[in-house]
Amino acid sequence: MPSQDQANVAKLNRRQSLQLGAATAATGMLAVEKLTPSASAKDIPAPYCTPFVVPLPVYTAKQPVSGLSPPSTQFANTSGGECGRPSHQRRDNWQPQKFYTLNVKEASHSFHPELPTQKIWGYDGMLPGPTFVERYGVPSIVRIINELPPFSVGFGSPEISTHLHNLHCGSESDGFAGDYYSSTKYGSNLTAAGGYKDHHYPHCYAGYDSLTSTNGDPREALGSLWYHDHRLDFTAPNCYKGLVGNYLLFDDVDSGNELDTNPQALRLPSGVGKYDIPLTFQDLQFDSSGYVFYDQFATKGILGNKFLVNGKVQPYFQVERRKYRFRLLDASLSRFYEFYLATGTGANQSFTQIANDGNLLPAPLTTSKVRISPAERADIVIDFSRYPMGTKLYLVNRIVQIDGRGPEGAEVNIRGADGLLVGQGVQVLRFDVGGLPPTRDMSQVPAVLRALPPINLAEVVKTRTWEFDKTNEVWTVNGKIVDLENPAATVKRGTAEIWVLKGKGSWHHPVHIHMEEGRILSRNGAPPPPHEMGRKDVYVLEPGEEVRVFIRFRDFVGKYMMHCHNLTHEDHAMMVRFDVVD
Repeated sequence: MPSQDQANVAKLNRRQSLQLGAATAATGMLAVEKLTPSASAKDIPAPYCTPFVVPLPVYTAKQPVSGLSPPSTQFANTSGGECGRPSHQRRDNWQPQKFYTLNVKEASHSFHPELPTQKIWGYDGMLPGPTFVERYGVPSIVRIINELPPFSVGFGSPEISTHLHNLHCGSESDGFAGDYYSSTKYGSNLTAAGGYKDHHYPHCYAGYDSLTSTNGDPREALGSLWYHDHRLDFTAPNCYKGLVGNYLLFDDVDSGNELDTNPQALRLPSGVGKYDIPLTFQDLQFDSSGYVFYDQFATKGILGNKFLVNGKVQPYFQVERRKYRFRLLDASLSRFYEFYLATGTGANQSFTQIANDGNLLPAPLTTSKVRISPAERADIVIDFSRYPMGTKLYLVNRIVQIDGRGPEGAEVNIRGADGLLVGQGVQVLRFDVGGLPPTRDMSQVPAVLRALPPINLAEVVKTRTWEFDKTNEVWTVNGKIVDLENPAATVKRGTAEIWVLKGKGSWHHPVHIHMEEGRILSRNGAPPPPHEMGRKDVYVLEPGEEVRVFIRFRDFVGKYMMHCHNLTHEDHAMMVRFDVVD
């Protein structure tokens, strides 16, 4: 009789076969050149692109609609075209006040004027998707409509499941990997029929059940979130093809108004698309013809040979001589970044970090660098009033990474793929400092940002250990591949646990836990560094590292996931399901 490990490997082999078959059937026969053995970025010669000729795209808030037709309902409106789903949890607690439609569709996109315009998949046909600007206490319904062509040629799956990373919400709106659905033009006996799904986003603070009079604990507020596709086995190619976007949340503290007279308000640089700018970083592989290349057989990680910010290759951004808030998001599949602000000669400049993983820190940090792994976020403030008009500054990535294993270390005088502005790192984004702003800069970065809720270890009812490893060349958690039909853990709503995350072998794993933020208690027995003292939803495991996380499970029940956010690891089974129950 085979061992459990042998059974797991056999199961994965069958799963890989099914995955490849599904890819071929769902997307049409892949071109021969797309089925070559795994290649790293340096092996694919991409056309040279002149840097800093494209302006950085910046977005204002996506606008709601007056209503939905058919109307959104507590239970799935399958007769009206909605895919199957459980009923929206606690919708009566947070009745929707705003409504949106988000159309997932194929569109043409220009990455750079020296590259061919080509097809992408995008939310509302955009890369990245539209920026949502929302507030706590104002619940919404987002109707996500699948309009992808069912027989599109190339990589990716036209069936989708959208995850709002890391909103505190019911599992039916979380974007569970197995809850994917097809377009209105395509039916499948593998998925629920129907072309759209209504996501209920309550915009409530975590801890509502214990603090009902305050709508939860404001110390649990989120700020910089993002949304992306999470389709089982195809998360990496679907995100790579363009299914990512930003989602911002404000409240009375982080109010989004630098002129706010409320004494609680921080008055950080504001105006989404003006002085509050999301920056979405991706690296893509382009072939010698200038088209995006995706290796369907790369199981260890994918690195690109060009760097994108907000969907453009090495753009520039004209800034006024005042403070700006930048929300950095690593939306790459496998690449880590370590960003520095530098002059053209490479001299480092200081800036202020105010948030990690979208959560405001207790106090700002003055720093000269910020490192983010796939799915991590970091909010920084740069004061351009320190520089004379005409100054050119660069956001520079100074980290060496040659494969999906993770970063090697700091980069020194290494020429990047296709000669991407060398010397000490890769210049990814250029800031062109203009004149004074039309009005006085009233924004600030106060010495105190958002207090942290206390960690009460007396609440802990259980400690669990999760080992992220490679078993017989298969990505595993606790020696097993993903099983979305059965939970690897069942936790009780209203309790706290300690999850011990262990990185085995020689690989880095950015581990994301859905549903709740956590607090790092220790890294290899030592306190976390200052930028990790706040709440987090992505926990980077370096090789051989152990991270202890305090995490509560509150307000909602259902099935959720934990996985490596090196998305090729996730797609090749490094994921677990856990259930929250009453």
